Amino acid sequence: MKNVTNRESTDVELLAAIIGASSSNASGQEAASRLMHRFGSLRSLLHANNNDLLACRGIGRVRLGVLRALPELARRYFEESLPCGETIRSPSDTESFLKARMQHLDHELFCCLFLDNRHRVLRFDELFRGTIDGTSVYPREVVKEALGVNAAAVILAHNHPSGVAEPSQADERITKRLKSALELVDIRLLDHFIVGDGAATSLASRGML
Repeated sequence: MKNVTNRESTDVELLAAIIGASSSNASGQEAASRLMHRFGSLRSLLHANNNDLLACRGIGRVRLGVLRALPELARRYFEESLPCGETIRSPSDTESFLKARMQHLDHELFCCLFLDNRHRVLRFDELFRGTIDGTSVYPREVVKEALGVNAAAVILAHNHPSGVAEPSQADERITKRLKSALELVDIRLLDHFIVGDGAATSLASRGML
């Protein structure tokens, strides 16, 4: 039997508290332990299909419904951390928000967070959607949207469905193109986040802006 780390133990306890008791013979703790043993991580568990989940003893329709609601609940929680009019106080605020919105996707999505001159959120837009291989980004459209909301600054973000949050050469090139296009209309590009599996990389922190 594999050793259970403190983190795994904590995940099991948290999961047990969420799925709670059911009419089956299995307690929440037993069901949670089996789920974590079967899927290995919370992320893999919450991305599993319904049939695989229902095949685990102690998981019925009620508990399946709870598990299916968890990712959406988390996304909504973090979305509310940056509502319109809220001032961005730190890169970590932005990172948490973007990870909640984008890290679960199996396709590539390019987004913009538009800010006023006090770094208050004006709008968050999903501008370009692609496949797992990439997406086409058009600087003219980004500038058009920024001008439309009278933005003074922009934070870019896109996800890597592969889970690797490292910027590619193509990411660096499009960032430079967008920065130049925005500068022509006196809008600052503050950052470009690459969102992966549980992590996000800031190009500004890497000195790439």
